[in-house]
Amino acid sequence: MTPITLLIIVLILSSVFYFVGRKRAFAVAGGKGARGLHSLPTYYGALTALWCAIPALLVFCLWQMFETAIVTNLVIRDLPDQIRMLPPERLGLVINDIRNLVSGNIVSGEIDPVMQMAADRYRNVQAISMAALTVIALALAVLAALFVRQKINPGMRARNHVETVVKIILILCSTIAVFTTVGIVLSVLYESIRFFKIIPLTDFLFGLEWSPQMAIRADQVGSSGAFGAIPVFLGTAMISVIALTVAVPIGLMSAIYLSEYAGKKFRDAAKPLMEILAGIPTVVYGFFAALTVAPFIRNSGGMLGMDISSESALAAGLVMGIMIIPFVSSLSDDVINAVPQALRDGAYGLGATRSETIRHVVIPAALPGIVGGILLAASRAIGETMIVVMAAGLSANLTANPLETVTTVTVQIVTLLVGDQEFDSPKTLAAFALGLVLFVITLCLNVIALHVVRKYREQYE
Repeated sequence: MTPITLLIIVLILSSVFYFVGRKRAFAVAGGKGARGLHSLPTYYGALTALWCAIPALLVFCLWQMFETAIVTNLVIRDLPDQIRMLPPERLGLVINDIRNLVSGNIVSGEIDPVMQMAADRYRNVQAISMAALTVIALALAVLAALFVRQKINPGMRARNHVETVVKIILILCSTIAVFTTVGIVLSVLYESIRFFKIIPLTDFLFGLEWSPQMAIRADQVGSSGAFGAIPVFLGTAMISVIALTVAVPIGLMSAIYLSEYAGKKFRDAAKPLMEILAGIPTVVYGFFAALTVAPFIRNSGGMLGMDISSESALAAGLVMGIMIIPFVSSLSDDVINAVPQALRDGAYGLGATRSETIRHVVIPAALPGIVGGILLAASRAIGETMIVVMAAGLSANLTANPLETVTTVTVQIVTLLVGDQEFDSPKTLAAFALGLVLFVITLCLNVIALHVVRKYREQYE
């Protein structure tokens, strides 16, 4: 039995015990029905289902957390002494080969008999572990559900118990989300500190040349890589500014038209069509930028006597701006529609025209939501990778000319972490430093947006 199958069985059992608990509630209520119970019958069923699922899921999670380590130790214990006494790095490679044999990822036609025996042992222990988990989890689920079923009585506060359990689950989910964020930040920070121990922080933040290629031998070309990130940051800022220059006016104006001027039929047809842009994969935008927009810009520049690169920041920024229009338009449209109609009527009553009402009443009232939509669009533009790879290139050029090839932070992170990498080299650690700076920039954007929202927020009753 696979873990997925076990989870499905536990969920089915929980569904069955939901009806068992509900039926039991009606039985103990006698002829009074639901009026003779403290809570609705559904709460008794939900409490029984929760007691069936939660203990089994807890055992399943704990088992999955420790199973690999325990099975690995049992397999290592049966290996010959010359293998068990290997250094940790070599022993880790042996264990990895054993797991590849177990999963069928065999890279060699000739298999060592010792490794095959270890793989068989690993497979057997894993099967025994899965069987034990199945028996324990299902037995615990059934016993816990039957225990709660026997405790059901008319005075049982099932609703309170269910709400308490749901509240605990929600707290755990939010806690996991917080700790996940903290873990991501700490892991990036730890690797960045390792990088800054090799490359000075000032050289990284203020260097004007980016070439993170570290050679194996000192006599090779590029043996001392250049890690000045200014060209990467400048390319990111340039493409993002071009994208926002396209997306913000078009998105905001279209939102104003759809919410204030357009008729209902036109709005119902135009808004879904515009939001289709958000569902198009970014690789499609990348193809459009590389095969249509970039050649058009190059040919247009050639007609004017300008030498334009086949890959340019302008091409990537224009297409990226088209991609993020729905983020600005849809959110702005929603917040504009949320402005109370009484404010518009009051402005009209004072003699304001429709355009004056929009400029002086509607937009200031909806400004916090509009700023949020623009911030979301900016974050989307800063984090975009595929369009930049296909339309702007990979070269980190220090230039303010949008007609030349540039690169962004996210593209460099992907480039540095592709394939098998040694995480002790500055080349790979540079990706974490870039990620940390990108995180700080995004955090600053959020702080600025919150300041703007708090400054211009107005309370309406």
